[in-house]
Amino acid sequence: MCGIAGWVDFSRDLTRHTATARAMTATMSRRGPDDEGLWQDRHALLGHRRLSVIDLAGGHQPMSAEEDGRTLAAVTFCGEIYNYRELRAELASYGHRFRTSSDTEVVLQAYLRWGAGFAQRLNGMFALAVWDVRTQELVLLRDRLGVKPLYYHPTRSGLLFGSEPKAVLAHPEVPRRVGLDGLREVFDMVKTPERAVLSGMYEVRPGHLVRLRRSGLTKHRYWSIEAREHTDDLDTTVATVRGLLEDIVGRQLQADVPVCTLLSGGLDSSALTALAADRLAASGKGPVRSFSVAFSGAEDTFQADAVRGAPDAPFARALAAHVGAEHSEVRLNSDELVAESVRAAVLRANDQPPAFWGDMWPSLYLLCRAVRERSTVALSGEGADELFGGYRWFSNPAAVHADTFPWLTPGSARYFGGLSLLAEELKEKLDIQQHRLARYHEALAEVPVLPGEDRLERRMREVTYLNLTRFLQTLLDRKDRMSMANGLEVRVPFLDHRLVEYVFNVPWEMRTFDGREKSLLRAAVGDLLPEVVRDRVKTPYPATQDPAYEQALRDELGELTAGGERPVAGLLDPDRVKQAVRRPAGHVSRPYDRGSLEMALWLTRWFTEYDVTLDY
Repeated sequence: MCGIAGWVDFSRDLTRHTATARAMTATMSRRGPDDEGLWQDRHALLGHRRLSVIDLAGGHQPMSAEEDGRTLAAVTFCGEIYNYRELRAELASYGHRFRTSSDTEVVLQAYLRWGAGFAQRLNGMFALAVWDVRTQELVLLRDRLGVKPLYYHPTRSGLLFGSEPKAVLAHPEVPRRVGLDGLREVFDMVKTPERAVLSGMYEVRPGHLVRLRRSGLTKHRYWSIEAREHTDDLDTTVATVRGLLEDIVGRQLQADVPVCTLLSGGLDSSALTALAADRLAASGKGPVRSFSVAFSGAEDTFQADAVRGAPDAPFARALAAHVGAEHSEVRLNSDELVAESVRAAVLRANDQPPAFWGDMWPSLYLLCRAVRERSTVALSGEGADELFGGYRWFSNPAAVHADTFPWLTPGSARYFGGLSLLAEELKEKLDIQQHRLARYHEALAEVPVLPGEDRLERRMREVTYLNLTRFLQTLLDRKDRMSMANGLEVRVPFLDHRLVEYVFNVPWEMRTFDGREKSLLRAAVGDLLPEVVRDRVKTPYPATQDPAYEQALRDELGELTAGGERPVAGLLDPDRVKQAVRRPAGHVSRPYDRGSLEMALWLTRWFTEYDVTLDY
């Protein structure tokens, strides 16, 4: 896992601009703390920061391939290819020679063998750039589900790219502007494919390839979720899911560094931990290491709310005991969550205001920091709820059949608000409802259709697709930024494209055959879990309930908005901000209201620290 950056310009001799490329690459030192490299050609500069995971000695990047003393192509690669051993063997059978045991070299040789078609052969999470010296073209490639990020900024005669916006922003010719569309991406809980927050910047869309030639820039989709008839019966379907998960977890445990799991005690993370424990035990490499996060004193003071019925800790301990895991609890307090150094690190990692989930950003950052002290790679359960139907809006008819994204309906959106402190003039310009409606119908138009499906089955296919392509991306961004800011690689087994392709086409009735959420997944892994964990109701990532945390937010907002004009003057409503700041100590707001405090704070920090200007 790494950070990549680069610059292509067909009108300049870039060998004279290596200092700029090094500065772009240096912004991602936390993504890749172990090594750095720069490769140069007349019109291309490729940079790399390495987190060593596979072939620690031989995996230096950028990596080039030569023939008869002539360079053919070079690659800078972020991610992991889980089928690289099979690909290596196939390529060797064609006569390709390898000088390392890294998956990076397999990627490069696969490109030389199959050209742009190599994308379809890769099983993994990845973002990469190949400069083809022979044809003088750049290929940018992103994995199927968008696990790893990749941004680019077209220029008059080329483009800039990087794993994070900060790499692109390090180029002196890139402005720091945000327009209304960018702010809409910040303020609404919908990830629009390809759009970045900053003006002039884009993301490579998941499952897509971007090619830059002298003649211009083109985009190509190499993978998408397809609708297929599911012919397996229930028993076969359960067995297939189990077999896929066993293979996926086995592949994703491969590393030359310590591997662990992030364990909440919920069904998803417990299943991964149990499967990992079995695989490690069978190979004599156990026990599995697991980590969970909790807030100091939370078990004694916990209060059930609409989505959290019990704290995670007892369930995580039960699973760890059941599989013999080497389990660690990372305990946090409010002082840590609001520490200046932590919040500054969160913003630097994200490069934009962390719009939702408030304390979950700093808490995830702190969890990853603690995990990194003992492991370099972690398995995490993202994607299971979206794929198997775990969220409550999947079972809420009003949310399912609403003419909008299900998680933004009144009964589901309690954690995705945060606009109450914005100025009315700005809210009118943003027109979030109209923006949301347009994005919703764009997404619906993409959903693959299977002829003959009844109304409910088709709708549940739509809801699943919306969750996988518009909701999940926000979670993947959060996990990537907070983990990689600590040099921790997080792998997501539930997003192996083979599992996604299979489960997406399992009829909804079969996915919920016993009337519960995630029935199919529970049946596939239930024998591995203690009963208390197997039957646990879906619970989100933990959030602090400490009133001191909210008071600290109010205190900070009061300090930032006191004494005259601020960089976000005109974006926030000063009267509403004053009212929010003056609430009595000990007051605990609804999640929606607390989200407004978080949004105002992050927005203020972002405009100040990133020197952003408005572009409208």
